Amino acid sequence: MIDGCTPYPAEFRDRYIRDGYWRAETIFDAVADSARRNNDRLAVVDSHRSLTFGQLLEESRRFRATMAACGLSRGDRVIIQLPNCAEFASLTLACFELGVIPVMALPALRRAELEHLAKLSAAKAIAIVPEYRGFDHAGLARELMRDCPSLERIFSVSAAPGCVELGGAPSAHAPARVAGGDAFAAALFLLSGGTTGLPKLIPRTHADYLYNARAASEVCGLDGSSRILIALPAEHNFPLACPGMIGAMLTGAATVFAQSTRAADLAATIARERITHFPCVPALAIALLELPERDREQLAPLRVITVGGQRLQEPTARALKLACPWLTVQQVFGMAEGLLCYTRLDDPEDIACTTQGRPLSPGDEIRIVDAFGRDVPQGEPGELWCRGPYTIRGYYRAPEVNRDAFSADGFYRTGDIVRMTPSGNITVEGRIKDQINRGGEKISAEEVESHLIAHPAVSSAAVVAMPDRTLGERACAYVTLRPGAALTLDAIREYLLSRGLARFKWPERLEIIDAMPLTNVGKIKKAELRRDLETRLDVEEQAGRRRDARDEKRA
Repeated sequence: MIDGCTPYPAEFRDRYIRDGYWRAETIFDAVADSARRNNDRLAVVDSHRSLTFGQLLEESRRFRATMAACGLSRGDRVIIQLPNCAEFASLTLACFELGVIPVMALPALRRAELEHLAKLSAAKAIAIVPEYRGFDHAGLARELMRDCPSLERIFSVSAAPGCVELGGAPSAHAPARVAGGDAFAAALFLLSGGTTGLPKLIPRTHADYLYNARAASEVCGLDGSSRILIALPAEHNFPLACPGMIGAMLTGAATVFAQSTRAADLAATIARERITHFPCVPALAIALLELPERDREQLAPLRVITVGGQRLQEPTARALKLACPWLTVQQVFGMAEGLLCYTRLDDPEDIACTTQGRPLSPGDEIRIVDAFGRDVPQGEPGELWCRGPYTIRGYYRAPEVNRDAFSADGFYRTGDIVRMTPSGNITVEGRIKDQINRGGEKISAEEVESHLIAHPAVSSAAVVAMPDRTLGERACAYVTLRPGAALTLDAIREYLLSRGLARFKWPERLEIIDAMPLTNVGKIKKAELRRDLETRLDVEEQAGRRRDARDEKRA
């Protein structure tokens, strides 16, 4: 492992090799082997072009030659910030073959995040499209080069000033072949999730990430006849390898990239490209569900919709199954740091609709613990801790964070509150920090949200804490409504009473908004909602002071 990465202890490394989870094989070697077996089959498709596996391999080697000619070599880091496109697949493979470590940066990241990533990773290059959705990525990259001493090159998928165009004429000095790499070394850096703070770097090895993609492909039913739609940013762990693009390459399936997440566009793509598998977040699943019935008919080719990123609420899961009875609704709960839990394709509907599945691997070890790190009784909520053959042992160059994030015996403290059902599946109750402390009574925002989303007027819901002088905190509900619907706080209270929810958990303020603020991967930005609520409360307080002043003056 490179400096700054935490290696797996020898005991665990030997166990994972012995038990067959890890193989002495790099990601490029595995994908190249699949590409040779599927040479003429369709590999990747975007809105402009398509590539067979043979063409994908050829383009990736041209990209690799360009990087090598610019002086990049094994162990160097390249920030990849491409939208969903065929070039993303080719460049990622090129990095794996050359031994360059890609830092998977989302297209929506801007200067603050990219400068942080460049300096933290000591990246030598950044790969971009010159312009995307009206933003000048080439201009930003040139600014970063001036301010980040390690950055030496800007690679671009098309010609732009100050950039090296990928796939141009190969240099006579570029090596025709690259010697095999170390399967147990870092292959790529993913970014930590969350909605606040600068991202941490998550080092994934060839061996663990290959196992991640292969096992996920099996549990999702991905094979050579499948066609998977990637609409979430491809740099994210979920669409990249759970099973995602890498899983598709390993199985000979086709990867179809989409840049639009509009429900109508997704439905049209599913029909046109005969999509069989669609990984998505609940917001996209809800959008498809709310399509007019005639448009939902375009979803007929779809066989499996795998929903993750946030908990899929039971009413939405059942509504999807009712609207599209041919469709298997699969839930996934996981993290870029490792652990993945899936409902299985043959699970009974109750399990598929009410749980977030069970661990992907027999090698996964999980604990559900209280605030003191003690295992809680079966069925009780607690924080999820995990370790296993594809869960990291530490963030890159983050020793202080690692002391808090990992136990002494290597368990990753996820921060997620879960409970284990009698069937051995996990239900996600929320986050440790996603609680409202109302006078000492702890309210799970996730629990209240699951009730709110079941209301026929509600399209999406988020519950956040608002400060209270007496109780410390109270619950505020932000909701978006279905077309033509109306809702009041009293109506919500009557509804929650009918569902048997304890009165102290009821929201004590309601904010109806047009759309939820979402992260790049579809998670609700609760930090933004908290800031919005703080602003609203400040405005109301100032208005109250002005009223009091006027009343005092009149008196």
